[in-house]
Amino acid sequence: MSDDASAAPHGPDGALHDRLAALAHDWAAAMVSDDPARIAGFMAEDWVIVSESGISTRGQFLAYVESGDLTHSAFQLVGEPRIQVYGDSAVLTARITNTAHYRGERFDADEWTTDVFVRRDDRWLCVLSHITGAART
Repeated sequence: MSDDASAAPHGPDGALHDRLAALAHDWAAAMVSDDPARIAGFMAEDWVIVSESGISTRGQFLAYVESGDLTHSAFQLVGEPRIQVYGDSAVLTARITNTAHYRGERFDADEWTTDVFVRRDDRWLCVLSHITGAART
């Protein structure tokens, strides 16, 4: 199906799926770069992240990276993301494993992440990320 067919949810066509999956992998690589400008390139100005500690804005998140308080030494998708397209919006859900350091303290995470992207000027930018811990089996 084409991503422009209707407002109804549906999986993207092959080329769009590949483009969005590559975007998710590229963003993961940007996170490990600890380069705030590179990371910001994937985020809309109004991006927020929702986690167990609440809501953080794009500015707050990038300030942690820029200060060096937040770094990532690993950030990887486990398998391929589930991708649903709704016109000019897309929802990517994936399992992510990462190793982060916050103010020198190491955190290893296994999380489910849902990212909402919108298409603006033929670019896909994330407007919302929601993370939740994966159940340990």
